[in-house]
Amino acid sequence: MKSETVLKKAAARDAATLAEISKRAFDSDVACGAPGLGGPPGYDSPQWQRDIMRHGDYYKILLGARIVGGLIVFRKAPREYELGRIFIDPEVQQQGIGMQAVRLMEAAYPLAKRWTLDTPVWNTRTNRFYPKMGYVKTGEQGEDVFYHKTMSTAA
Repeated sequence: MKSETVLKKAAARDAATLAEISKRAFDSDVACGAPGLGGPPGYDSPQWQRDIMRHGDYYKILLGARIVGGLIVFRKAPREYELGRIFIDPEVQQQGIGMQAVRLMEAAYPLAKRWTLDTPVWNTRTNRFYPKMGYVKTGEQGEDVFYHKTMSTAA
C-alpha cells in the first residue's frame, strides 16, 4: 500500500461522502452473507452521519487525502469504549486498511481498558476479522455476535 492510513475526526462537511461510502460498504455485505442490500440504521443518510458526530467520536479513515471509510467510537463507561461502526469502501477492502484503522483507534484511546462491539451473525468477513484483531467472542443474541477486547497496555 503506497499511502498511509490515517484517522481524522470527521466534520459535518464529510457527511455526504461518508454516507456514500457507507452505503457501498454495507451493500457489499451481500457477498459476506447479508440477506440483501442494506445496512444498520442511517447507514446511507448524510443527516444521520452529521447527527452521530454529536453523540460519538466519528472518524474518517483516510488513505492519503482520500476518504475511504469511517469509524465511530462511543464511550460506554470510564475506560470502556464501543466500536459502534466501521466501514471501508469496497474499492479498497482487503488491503489492510481496516486493520490499520482499528489499531489507530485503539492507540487513540491509550487509557481504554476494554473495547466492545457487535456484528451480524451472518457476516463471515467481520466474524473472521475481529478475532484476528484480538477481539474475543462473548456471545450471541438474535442476529448479533458480541466481542470484547481487554487492553493489556492500559495504565
